[in-house]
Amino acid sequence: MEKSSVRPEGLRERKRRETSQRIIEKGLRLFVKHGYEATTLEAIAEAAGISRRTFFYYFKSKEDILLAAHDSGFRQALRPAMLEESADQAPVDAARNCLIKLASRHETKESIVFDRLMQSTPALRARKEAVFIETEQILLDAMCELWPAPGRRDGLRLVAMVAMGTLRLALDKWKQNEAAQPLAHYIRQSFALLAKQF
Repeated sequence: MEKSSVRPEGLRERKRRETSQRIIEKGLRLFVKHGYEATTLEAIAEAAGISRRTFFYYFKSKEDILLAAHDSGFRQALRPAMLEESADQAPVDAARNCLIKLASRHETKESIVFDRLMQSTPALRARKEAVFIETEQILLDAMCELWPAPGRRDGLRLVAMVAMGTLRLALDKWKQNEAAQPLAHYIRQSFALLAKQF
């Protein structure tokens, strides 16, 4: 009989996860109600039923709460999902297929709220841009593993940049339409639009 490699969650880990989730939920509510800038760490800690000191055990800043709220595992899943793609297809097709496969990870109830909050201050807008650049690098690194010839790197970098730009357009359309269609629909639509430009 084969033993499961998944270790059951211990009490300490469960309490830590639950507290972290409570801080995120209370923080998001306060950000929506009072605005990001007007919400203090003290108010978040109080709403979550913890001390300010305990807050710093979980998060370093208010920004970290926002990023954790939006971390649906997309970036962690991107590299392995890209490496599952066949190297026999064009890199842009592989990137499209990978992003469609991961689309549901963006479709959380907090996504649209998160996006509005990330647009609310110049610092948060800059952080949002940085996240896209970091994600583009993850995609590029995985593509360079799939197509390792050194002479391909610049071309693959262009594909990664274009793929992330296409994802951004799809995300914008998805949010503008209040998630009327699944995100995968808008990703397909955006890549089809890209193909028509050549």
